[in-house]
Amino acid sequence: MKQTAMKPGSTNNTAKKKMTAGEAMIESAIANGVDTVFGIPGAQIYPLFDGIYKHNLDLIVPRHEQSAAYMAMGYAKSTGKTGTFAVVPGPGILNTTAALCTAMGNCSPVVGLTGQVPAPFVGQGRGHLHELKDQAGTLRSIIKDAFSIDRAEDTAAVMNRAYETVRTGRPGPVTVEMCWDTMAAEAEFASPAPVPAAEPMPEISPDSLKSAVEMIAKARKPMIMCGAGALHASEEVTALAELLNAPVTAFRSGRGVVSEDHLLGLSAVAARQLWDDCDLLIGIGSRLEMPYLRWGNYMQYERKPSSGPQLIRIDIDPAQMEVFAPDLGIVGDSAQVCRVLYDLLITKAKPNPDRLDEIARAKAVAWNALQDVQPQMAYLDVIRQVLPRDGFYVPELSQMGFTTWVGGLPVYQPRTYVEGGYQGTLGFGFPTALGVKVANPDKAVVSVSGDGGFMFGLQELMTAAEFNIGLVSIVVNNHSYGNVRRDQQMGFGSRFSGSELKTPDFVQLAESFGVRGYRVSSPQALKPLLAKCIELDQPCLIEIQSERGLEGSPWPFIHPQGPLEAI
Repeated sequence: MKQTAMKPGSTNNTAKKKMTAGEAMIESAIANGVDTVFGIPGAQIYPLFDGIYKHNLDLIVPRHEQSAAYMAMGYAKSTGKTGTFAVVPGPGILNTTAALCTAMGNCSPVVGLTGQVPAPFVGQGRGHLHELKDQAGTLRSIIKDAFSIDRAEDTAAVMNRAYETVRTGRPGPVTVEMCWDTMAAEAEFASPAPVPAAEPMPEISPDSLKSAVEMIAKARKPMIMCGAGALHASEEVTALAELLNAPVTAFRSGRGVVSEDHLLGLSAVAARQLWDDCDLLIGIGSRLEMPYLRWGNYMQYERKPSSGPQLIRIDIDPAQMEVFAPDLGIVGDSAQVCRVLYDLLITKAKPNPDRLDEIARAKAVAWNALQDVQPQMAYLDVIRQVLPRDGFYVPELSQMGFTTWVGGLPVYQPRTYVEGGYQGTLGFGFPTALGVKVANPDKAVVSVSGDGGFMFGLQELMTAAEFNIGLVSIVVNNHSYGNVRRDQQMGFGSRFSGSELKTPDFVQLAESFGVRGYRVSSPQALKPLLAKCIELDQPCLIEIQSERGLEGSPWPFIHPQGPLEAI
């Protein structure tokens, strides 16, 4: 018999069984599509983990709570599905907050399950184990929302509301807490309701669409910039771009929405070449950080553009139109809006035939200029040659990572470049990449970190080994926080304060965890080794030896003062 989708909070009364509220949380998570949990057990959440065991969910146990949340973020960001992690309250959930604010920044749908002190102690300040003054309030100041299940009978309703919130509108992380004693109590629970039906799309303003069509039809040199809100709209964005002969670019999260080897797909560096002549920018699911902060005045806040092209913003989140006001805002799902605009423009668009040549020249100039960023570009070229088109690349806050921001590694498909977003959280890359590989076991996944960032989470080599997570982890060892060191060299008279590091033998370290370890010192040596490691599909670490301070700087491309001729 076909099941009918039910509203969040409803229950299916045809069957009831006795279980703990913690197990009921897991049943509700499963009803919402969860198949994997990243988590570390502890006293307050034992019933939750007992539910994971009873329902045979995939459980990945990292060695640090922060990694659990990063792994859930990698799972979510690479698939578009909701990632779920579980940790103890208090210091456990606080350990995840760097990852949670990263997930909030890059719009990842993540649910964190946690506990609370016993109900009589909540808000009492008695110093119970892992007690916080206001755990949900603290979390709510960082993430999209934080939910509390106060009564066991409300478990399904609150869990459904949490999973609905995380994926409705602009995606973002939420948490769900339940008191220790409530979670352990047994009761009769109805079988979980079917997954709630998808929320209806917001109604698109006909007046906004009409105005957008008029603006787009008049533009001679439009440009499209994509963010995370366009990751599911690749087909629609590509069709609209082809109709208009409009170049499509992105900074971080939106890369690959239109393949960068498509005639219209281009890196941020190439897009800067075309920016001064652009008469209309169409921002799709993007905060537009690159053109209005990095191509403009990074330190000066403006509520709306004071110069440059006309701006149309398409975003699911109406608040974005107030944060940075466009000439025209269209609130709606990016795929739906692009489909409607395509249909309305198909007889009105007059694409500029010269645009393809201009775009090709911009791409060539940008690519040639980026070759000065060495040795990063040589290594990235090797990685791109070896990594399949549908393989995943996870950067880090590092010299190699910064170079990928602006096009050093072309991206061909949405979601295959998994970046941390504007928070810039050092150490996110390696644990996030583990979550990407868990979610995509049949795809190649490569993580590239600097030695500094990798050390934030190196304990997860044990997680990779224990669960046979076939991630290829490349560590560029330049014995420093390379970007900090260069800033100190250029701006502080080479007074290197805290930026030069002593590092371990990464190969021996990897092998001590049961991970294959290798070392190279040239792009030529990396190529066959990387191909071998991807083929092995086992946990591997490759250390790239690099001398301290010798990397070229990608920053003139990240904060350009003008077209490349001026760099």
